Formats: sequence, structure tokens, C-alpha cells
Amino acid sequence: MCGIVGGVGDVTSDLLDKMLSEIQHRGPDNTDTYHSEGVGLGHARLSIIDLSESSNQPLWDTSRTACIVFNGEIYNYKKLREELLEGGVSFSTQGDAEVLLNTYLKYGVEGLKSVSGIFSFAIWVPERKELFLARDPYGVKPLYYLESENKLYFSSEMKSLIPAIDGEVSINKNALLRTLICLWSPGEETIIAGIKKIKPAYYMKVLNGAVEQYDSYWEWPDYKPNNSLSEQQHSVNTIESIEKAVGEQLVSDVEVGTFLSGGLDSSLLTALASREIPGIKSFTIDSNEGSRGNDGFSDDLPYAKAVASFLKSELNILKASPDITKLLPKMVYHLDELQADPAPLNVLLICEEARRQGIKVLLSGAGGDDIFSGYRRHYAVTKEKYWAGLPKVARRALKGVTSKLSKQNPSLRRVSKAFQYADLEGDERLLSYFFWLDPSIAKGLFVAPEELVEKPFEFITDELNTLNYSDPLEKMLYLERKYFLVDHNFNYTDKMSMAAGVEVRVPFLDKGVIDVASSIPSSLKQKGKVGKSILKKASESILPIDVIYRSKSGFGAPLRSWLKNELSDMVDELLSQEKIQRRGIFKYDAVKDLIEKDRKGIADYSYPIFALLCFEIWCQQFLD
Repeated sequence: MCGIVGGVGDVTSDLLDKMLSEIQHRGPDNTDTYHSEGVGLGHARLSIIDLSESSNQPLWDTSRTACIVFNGEIYNYKKLREELLEGGVSFSTQGDAEVLLNTYLKYGVEGLKSVSGIFSFAIWVPERKELFLARDPYGVKPLYYLESENKLYFSSEMKSLIPAIDGEVSINKNALLRTLICLWSPGEETIIAGIKKIKPAYYMKVLNGAVEQYDSYWEWPDYKPNNSLSEQQHSVNTIESIEKAVGEQLVSDVEVGTFLSGGLDSSLLTALASREIPGIKSFTIDSNEGSRGNDGFSDDLPYAKAVASFLKSELNILKASPDITKLLPKMVYHLDELQADPAPLNVLLICEEARRQGIKVLLSGAGGDDIFSGYRRHYAVTKEKYWAGLPKVARRALKGVTSKLSKQNPSLRRVSKAFQYADLEGDERLLSYFFWLDPSIAKGLFVAPEELVEKPFEFITDELNTLNYSDPLEKMLYLERKYFLVDHNFNYTDKMSMAAGVEVRVPFLDKGVIDVASSIPSSLKQKGKVGKSILKKASESILPIDVIYRSKSGFGAPLRSWLKNELSDMVDELLSQEKIQRRGIFKYDAVKDLIEKDRKGIADYSYPIFALLCFEIWCQQFLD
């Protein structure tokens, strides 16, 4: 796992060095560049496979036809290498980067379909003056680009493209609006105008500095439930596919460990990995804050201990009561994109501890909820059939009644949130499950709301209209994996782990697992109140029953308590009238109203307030 930068058209060596310096934390083992006639490639290396200097990048093939900078891991690189050797291809390294480079040179875009891994990479072919960029099918590894006339720059992190911007950095207010509503920004746009994300499973060909082609090379399989198979057979297929994925993703020339929260996903992966690596090191966090305040998080630690004891795994418990006032600026800086969720702090702290113990690779259970269903909103969606057909006036009344429930009680707060947008129709209501702030209130925060688009999520609802899914849960899972998983979970997992020099792998994101999941009827994923039902059944022969069927706990932090205590002074300082008015984006009176209502318990605006706080910190770091 590494960091990459570069560009074509007008890349000076000074600019390339500046870009690379911004992501040097991603690759503490080596940094290097290639520069020639306005073209540049830069690489910061975290050595995982073939630790020798021969695999340092930028890396040329043996004929010096093309050069690659690559971030990620190719799990089946040994198999691909053998096939290429049989075809007459020669190699100068034992690493996966050279295999990926030669796969592209021999097979072109089609070659990506045979690659199993997580990646973002750039290949420069001087003879054709072609720059080729690609991102893995699932969006695990980030890839940003900045395009202007006959110039294109790219990077693993948004911040390193700022030096390439001509003139002042401008805020994309529509992306900012989406972030205030969702706490993260779905889609290609970022909050910096002009900087975009290459979509998962997409490639881009750039000729003479201009984008020639931008298209997908892989499509997520359609939901086609195989009702001819029994629940038991679906269960067997599920566990076999995950076991195979775990085995493949253990390939490494350095020690591998696991996250172990005590939840089903991380526990199952740790159990399967321990079959290959007995006593595998696992990591969890004990902040003594999980159930503090009224955030509704339960204590995971007893379950993590129980699983580690059951598996005879070495559980490393990081005892931490994070100083949020000191860690928040660090989190915002490394997140790069604006995200208003304190959960990334747990990833950062765990990865820092793992790295201190010499672990460079961790397996994560990210993606299990998004593929097999596991969030509370999935259960809520399956229950819409009992009320969604009511007349709009009745649904509006339902919304009104539940809006009066106490926001101080976690259970009542969740009921209120579930019906907050009951009056919306179809796909718009489905999308609203991701909202943390009413779009009309979010727009009202802006000094110039007339500059904002009328429908900030229209590109998503238009996309939902093209799907052939009639099952609302499967539509929801589509949104999870297409946007929430990529733009929220994977973004913070990548940025926080790489800030500590640790690579995180996600075995649930594997083509074999995905194919199996796409064939499982949704009724076996969400079975009444039981989320991930099929995955739980598949785990019964591997894990203790009380671990499998425990209630789900979020991987979060006591934000509501922090805002009323540790972060209170910071909120007052950074969201003061002087700061808000100087920034010139939000109305101070509207921001003040949010804070006052939240502190009085009239409404729960904790996360939107945290978003505003993070935005001001972000501006001070990247704009001022």
C-alpha cells in the first residue's frame, strides 16, 4: 500500500516534489519520482510484497515501454505472473506492481478483469504519450484527479492536488451541502472545485494531456436471487467464498494482523485467518467511553476478549481515552475529504498501535453490513411495507407525531429519525435514510442558498430509477456499496490507516463473495429483526453463538457527550460570529440556532454541528 501522484501537460519537477511531499506519510519506506518533458510520476512506498529495492517505484517494465506507480495489492499476482511468463514476458522483480504493469501492456483494459485486488494506479506509455489511470472495482483505494486545458494531475489524496490548482482554491458548495446533509460527500465531486474522484471500477485514458476515454471495466453483478437453493446451501456457499477470500488476502511478505471489535464481521475474519496463521495478532480499543452519555453505543470489549480467547488469538487492547481536542485536527487533516464522523479516530489509534508492534497489514470486516445487510436502516426499510402505502397526509402525520419523541433517549431518537422523511416518495425516501440534517435546513445555513442546486442528490435518484430492482432492501444495499461504503467507510479506513503506515484489506470485497451475495434472496439477509442472517448462520460452526447473535453496536464515539464537554469551548471558538462571518459561507444566526437547539435538547443536531466544526478546521488547514 502506497501513495501515488503525477500528471501530464505541465508538470514541473518542483510541483511533483510538492505533491509527493503531501502524501509522504503513505509510504515511509521509500519515495521517488520520474520526470520528463512535462510528465511526472511520484511514489511513496509502504513495502508489503517483495521488500527489495528492485520493487521501488516508479517502475519500468524490462523493455522500458511503460512506467507504473501503483497503490494497493494484487492478491493473485503469482498466478498472473506465471501466465505472463508462459507468454514470454520477462520480469526484473518478484513484486505485484510489475505484474500489474505487464498485464496492462499485454491485455489492455481487458486485463483488469482478471486482477484480484485493491488498487489505484497510473501507467505512462511514452511512445503513445498515453497516461492510463484505474481504480479497483470496489473503491477501496482512492484516486483523485484535477483536469484543466491539456493538463491532468492525479493523486491518492486530494490535498496533494492543491499545489496544482491555478489561482485560489474554491469551495464546491454543492458538495459541501451534501456533506452537511449526509456527513460525507457521495459521488465524484469533492468540496474543492475542480478536484474529482475516479469512480470505482473505472479507468481513464489521457492522450496529450486530454481525457480520451473514461469508462467502466467491471460491473457489480445484478441481484438475481437463487430461490432453488436451500438456506443451508446458501450458507455453505457464503462461508466457502469468504474463506477463500481470506486465504487469498493473507499473501504478504510482512506480518498480518486483524481488527477485532467483537462484532460478527471482524470476529469471523479473525477466525478464518487464524486457521492459516495460528495465534494471529488482533487489535481492539478500550476507550472506556463506548456507553458514555446518550450516544447509544454498547461495550464491545467483552466480546472481543471472548473471541480472542476462543481462537487463542493474541488480542492487543489499546487503552485510550482520546484527547479529542488534540486528535480532531489530525483526523481532519488526514481524512482529506470532509467527513463528520468521529469513528475514524478508532481506526487511526488502532493502526498506530499495530504499527508500533511491527504490523503493516490488518484485515478489516468493512463491507459485511453493506453486502449482507447489517444496519438498523435495513430493518426499517423492510418494515416500510406496513405504512408506505398510506396517503401522504397520513404519512405526514406519522412524521409529525414521531418528531415529538425525546431526542435524549437513543431508542426514541432512532424511531424519530426513521420516520423523519415518511412523507417523501419512493427513492427519495430511501435516500433520506442517509440524511443527518434536513436538506432545507442545510440550505438555510448558506449565505447564498440561491447558488446551490435545487436537487443535490438528483444524480443518485436518477440512477436508482434505472435499476431493475423491485426489492427495497436490495436498492438500499445498492446505495450502501455504491456510495456509503466507498465515500464514507473506505475513505476514512484508507486515510486513517495510511496515516499510520498500515495497509487495511477487506476480504468481504471479493468477486467470489460478491457473486454469492448477489444470488442470496434478501429475505435470508434481513430475516425479521435479524440482520446478516445468512452470514450468522454460516458462522455457527466457527464462532460462539453468543458472539454471532449479539446485538449490533456501532463503531463510534460519544460525540454528543464530547460536544457538551470536551469540544464545547472549541465549538464556541471556531463557530463564533467572527469566524463564521469571516469565512463568508454560512449565516451565523442559522449556525447559532442549530447549536442552541442542540444544547437545549430541542433537537439533535450533534453531527451537523460536528460537520460545521470539522469544516472550519479543514479551511484553516487547507485554505488559510
